[in-house]
Amino acid sequence: MKTFLIMTIVPAAVAVLSITATASATTTTVAPATTVTAPASVTYVPGFQVAAAFAKGAVLFEGPGFMVHASRRDGAGQAEVHVKDTDVIHVLEGTTTFVTGGEVVDGKTTAPEEIRGASIRGGETRHLAKGDVIIVPNGVPHWFKEVPGPFLYYVVKVRDASGAAR
Repeated sequence: MKTFLIMTIVPAAVAVLSITATASATTTTVAPATTVTAPASVTYVPGFQVAAAFAKGAVLFEGPGFMVHASRRDGAGQAEVHVKDTDVIHVLEGTTTFVTGGEVVDGKTTAPEEIRGASIRGGETRHLAKGDVIIVPNGVPHWFKEVPGPFLYYVVKVRDASGAAR
């Protein structure tokens, strides 16, 4: 059985559509729209600060339940698993060979809710380039296996408030 949640945002409301599929049937449920409360303030980051953040890789903003990173890689990294954070990655410049899923080799906890390892055994390999977006759910191993030159990307880390790993 697989369940998919689709959220639609319209002015001042959110509707959630839940689709549950099994081998024999599909069930669709629409939850009533709820009011969305606007944030207390808008955050603006001027271009020169964004450029400086990309020069070294830095957090641009940290809010309740999410963070926005201006990320830079100049070479391969370690395999990673974020127990509570889903990564939404948008590639701005460069290319990488990116592996998701599989099993982290020699994984060790390096910080609370963070696991790092030497590589990934198995998994799915993709070639990412400018304009691509990939969403890595919390608990899914991922690895920037090959980075032939500067690789710049935004990553929005969305925190799973329940703390449940996938």
